[in-house]
Amino acid sequence: MSDPDELLRIEGIRKTFPGVVALDGVDFALRRGEVHVLLGENGAGKSTLIKMLSGAHTPDAGRILVDGEEVRIDGAHDSERLGIATIHQEFNLVPDLSVAENIYLGRQPRRFGMVDRKRMEADAGDLLARVGVDVSPRTPVRELGIARMQMVEIAKALSHDTRVLVMDEPTAVLTTGEVEKLFAIVRQLRADGVGVVFITHHLEEIAALGDRVTVIRDGRTVGQVPASTGEDDLVRLMVGRSIEQQYPRERGDAGAALLTVEGLTRDGVFHDVGFEVRAGEVVGIAGLVGAGRTEVARAVFGADPYDSGSVRAGGASVRRHDVNAAMAAGIGLVPEDRKGQGLVLDASVQDNLGLVTLRGATRAGLVDLRRQREAAERIAGRLGVRMAGLGQQVRTLSGGNQQKVVIGKWLLADARVLILDEPTRGIDVGAKVEIYQLINELTAAGAAVLMISSDLPEVLGMSDRVLVMAHGRIAGELPAGEATQDAVMALAVSNPLTTETEATRGQ
Repeated sequence: MSDPDELLRIEGIRKTFPGVVALDGVDFALRRGEVHVLLGENGAGKSTLIKMLSGAHTPDAGRILVDGEEVRIDGAHDSERLGIATIHQEFNLVPDLSVAENIYLGRQPRRFGMVDRKRMEADAGDLLARVGVDVSPRTPVRELGIARMQMVEIAKALSHDTRVLVMDEPTAVLTTGEVEKLFAIVRQLRADGVGVVFITHHLEEIAALGDRVTVIRDGRTVGQVPASTGEDDLVRLMVGRSIEQQYPRERGDAGAALLTVEGLTRDGVFHDVGFEVRAGEVVGIAGLVGAGRTEVARAVFGADPYDSGSVRAGGASVRRHDVNAAMAAGIGLVPEDRKGQGLVLDASVQDNLGLVTLRGATRAGLVDLRRQREAAERIAGRLGVRMAGLGQQVRTLSGGNQQKVVIGKWLLADARVLILDEPTRGIDVGAKVEIYQLINELTAAGAAVLMISSDLPEVLGMSDRVLVMAHGRIAGELPAGEATQDAVMALAVSNPLTTETEATRGQ
């Protein structure tokens, strides 16, 4: 007998692509007024399953049922008609259109053959109020921050009379406060009877928000458990093995300074920033969003200018605002936006791995393709990049494998100083441990790593020293043995400028 509260059921779904079995026997059910977490490593098959619900893919076998009736979803219109809406990691918004125009794009209300803008904006205002976002329907989307864009996506989904809402990594780019606001909205949707499929890599979010968890591994459903299940058990289900040590930092003796930053200042952004990173060492940079961490990293790498100060690599000065000079000095940057700044998404794995070394592999205007391919094969094998082949488009890789490619291009370039900005954002726990092991390999070989992360346990677990930034300044430095969450947060919320002023007055 079927469950009257069951909105959606997926049975025995199978989907193959050339050379790849993406899904091979996935079962999943969603009830009315439920937050059902879909959990799995990158590449486990979650994205393929989502695309089936949104109409981008059709299954090769198995069936999808809505309200107990088997359905076929051949496109976005079928998905919308069935009350299914998906909010992807990459927002589907038009920056130059207003919030209201985005919400009702392609289906604006009309009066006498013309767009009824007054009604459209009033209806959009009601939806925005429902999701608790204080923004005018007339505001261009390009003026919104990430959090508000996400709320607009939710409002857009609800404008379709959505009964099933799929949210793919909705908290990946949000601050702690923004996450709490999002959770409040999801809880309200649950109370309204909407079924929510929630995909996350942040295990602590599951117990806070979820009701049930379905775990997918290697394209198969391997378990369905209550959201109260412990993190260790969830990890074991996801990766098929126990991860005894989440942050496997292997600390050794630090060598000579490979990166020295002194008095780095950019007016209005960061001021008098100084630190050094030694061979064999991981130095973490913690701080609240807006503290200036990423801006300092980009300035050190030469991607952004700075007004005063100096950067030295291995004792030699690095010319400011010159990426080529930084690379020649052995500095590499893995940016926080790997898709927008770290990869050429439409290019192959091989081409992306060879981006930094392309100039060195060119003789008389011709690229030594054989040498580039051999090097790419060696690095991809060393990093364990899961792919169909070096010719595979990098955009089709999972997030964890994309990140390995970004890091891999710097390994090919023999970078001695590697700046990692949010190195595991949007990556599952299994791939995170692989990245951490790679960091250990780099430092064991004598490289220096500067790691910026908003994941405080990650910073504490993987750093030999922690620098804490606040208001564009270094608020303090903590050795690994003294770096606790409380100590870091106390510095992160301090005002270094006020402290300096008070100290000056006391002299």
